[in-house]
Amino acid sequence: MTSDALLLIGRAGGNARTVIETHADRLERRGVADEVHTVTYEHEPVRELRRQLKSIDADRVYALATWIAHTADTVRDVPAALAAVPGAVHSCEPLGRNPAVTDVLLDRASSSMPASEDVTLVLIGLGSGSVPHQRRTAEYHAARIEERSAYGEARTCYLYQNPTVECARYAASSDRMVAVPLFLARSDVTEERIPAKLELNRGGVAYADPLGDHPRVTAAIQGEVQRQRVLVRGDGASSLDAGTTTRHPIVSDGEGESVRR
Repeated sequence: MTSDALLLIGRAGGNARTVIETHADRLERRGVADEVHTVTYEHEPVRELRRQLKSIDADRVYALATWIAHTADTVRDVPAALAAVPGAVHSCEPLGRNPAVTDVLLDRASSSMPASEDVTLVLIGLGSGSVPHQRRTAEYHAARIEERSAYGEARTCYLYQNPTVECARYAASSDRMVAVPLFLARSDVTEERIPAKLELNRGGVAYADPLGDHPRVTAAIQGEVQRQRVLVRGDGASSLDAGTTTRHPIVSDGEGESVRR
């Protein structure tokens, strides 16, 4: 009988380990796969994860990146690390443009500042000129938020691209604004860099939590695994985001340790 495993991969830091473990526990209870593993790395996934990935004893492994969208890591370094997995690896897309993520963003925003026509919602993404997936993902959710919510407008800004986080206050049409970091877990970026760039000490801007361990994020992961399982059964190949050269995806634990459940 063919066995399968779900592998969640991420970068260590902040509360990433706790967040990913929470999703993994839920997915295990739901029977999403015969086994659920979580791994994280700090700098070099090939070197740090080789031993853990070699120990995954399953015929088929669904590897899912816990990033919101593809980054240089997910399209280059992590795929190389996943070559160490003994079984057949099938790549799942990052959480990215799953409609459930829009619901989480709205929930996080409304918890900090209720929706109103005189409130601007700003999504803050990582942003990279060489890997445009973060921008496409942020714009996708901003469009859905404008269509489906009572916020006056939804804007996007980025850490490394224009419009930058520093411009968020001046790009908004209203004086009231809620900023939502488009990141899965807390880190020095969400807790220090973004607040400093937003100048939260000036007031006038509410700052929401990242996606975190929200149940709808778990549902998004489960939905992507199920989608890939159907695709694999159909033609034996995974479906990757257009323009992505990724051969495999990633996940997040905390110490680079694989957890077998």
